[in-house]
Amino acid sequence: MTVRTRFAPSPTGYLHIGGARTALFSWALARHFGGTFVLRIEDTDLERSTPEAVQAILDGMNWLGLQHDEGPFYQMQRMDRYREVLAQMLEKGQAYYCYSSPEEVEAMRERQRAAGEKPRYDGTWRPEEGKVLPPVPADRKPVIRFKNPLDGDVTWNDLVKGPITISNRELDDLVIARPDGTPTYNFCVAIDDWDMEITHVLRGDDHVNNTPRQLNILNALGAKLPLYGHVPMILGPDGQKLSKRRNAVSVMDYADKGYLPEAMLNYLARLGWSHGDDEIFSMEQMCSWFDMTHLSGSASQFNPEKLDWVNNHYIKAADNARLADLIRPRMLAAGAQFDGAPDLAQVIALLKDRTNTLVELADAAMLFYRTPAAEAELLNQHLTDAIKPALAAYVEALRTVEWDKAAISAAMKAVLAAHSLKMPQLAMPMRLLLTGQLQTPSIDAVIALFGRECVLARLTAY
Repeated sequence: MTVRTRFAPSPTGYLHIGGARTALFSWALARHFGGTFVLRIEDTDLERSTPEAVQAILDGMNWLGLQHDEGPFYQMQRMDRYREVLAQMLEKGQAYYCYSSPEEVEAMRERQRAAGEKPRYDGTWRPEEGKVLPPVPADRKPVIRFKNPLDGDVTWNDLVKGPITISNRELDDLVIARPDGTPTYNFCVAIDDWDMEITHVLRGDDHVNNTPRQLNILNALGAKLPLYGHVPMILGPDGQKLSKRRNAVSVMDYADKGYLPEAMLNYLARLGWSHGDDEIFSMEQMCSWFDMTHLSGSASQFNPEKLDWVNNHYIKAADNARLADLIRPRMLAAGAQFDGAPDLAQVIALLKDRTNTLVELADAAMLFYRTPAAEAELLNQHLTDAIKPALAAYVEALRTVEWDKAAISAAMKAVLAAHSLKMPQLAMPMRLLLTGQLQTPSIDAVIALFGRECVLARLTAY
């Protein structure tokens, strides 16, 4: 059997964190078995689906590097196929026209609720041997309902939750086509999975109730059944379901906030799956391990601090030139001046160990790419008359010293010893003159990066 998985988002918004994790698990399973990963866009909700949302999903998948092998397929482009199957099911008596109005359906459900029963369609228009159906209303377009089995159970061995059984008596006759003829979600999903020969369906556990309906449709069609796995939801830091109001839940929000895609994938993989105690691993490693074991049946909690830790690891390991390409546009937007300034990749090498995101890295690097503007009060506090002679002596030493960190540091120590000063007494005013800030990386490393001409000009500009 060739493993075929799919990710099938509805284009009603961005690619959210939960969807990205589902896509990752489906992609990794296909890669583990050398199978096929299918991307399918379930766009039959015409009121909410938009081209912008489709593009947002594609952008998110592309940023994460979850490349599909087939697709994207769009359900709206498969309407002829759905209508073909609907006609076949009507002809075989597996589906039927239902002329009950929405008001009538709601009234029957109200009566059932009042009687303490589970609200469900009562089968008014369901054809049965010897049953006389009501007269067909002349002015009403029917829906099409699936003729769900009345008895028995639907059972599947869930890849995450284990065996699940739901009685057919809990399921009513599902509407599979609306009055305008457009098919509904569960019907389209079942036909798509059948046609696309999907072998494994991984999705959120909010779909558990859809699975028996889809299984009954597939059984009626004589289709080969996929294996299903329902992954528990991701909770926010507050223990509540992730929501746009309280959390950043769009994948591209995290791109904008300066997270690396490989860090995002690594972090998402650990939300509901594990491989021993491994916390940091490549996607190649994950694909080699991801055989559907060790998936958790419990909800996972999103931890921003843990994500920062993972992202910091990947920033420290990343190529400096790549990081420079990523943060340069952010810095230009903030007014960075790169002409005559230090090489950005070298600046990144100095700063990246102490930053958790690319935004933090870009902000930290700005001290090398803008004109310093130290507060006068701070400069007067640190650049005292007692310090100025030592600063002048150090400037003279810098005019001829070998321009590397070691020589710059040695010259500074000599000046400090000659003037009986401690390092902070000279370093603080130099930081202010060079960068406008009191806190920087090691001052000798900062001086080495700025270059002789720039340093001499700024240290004599007071």
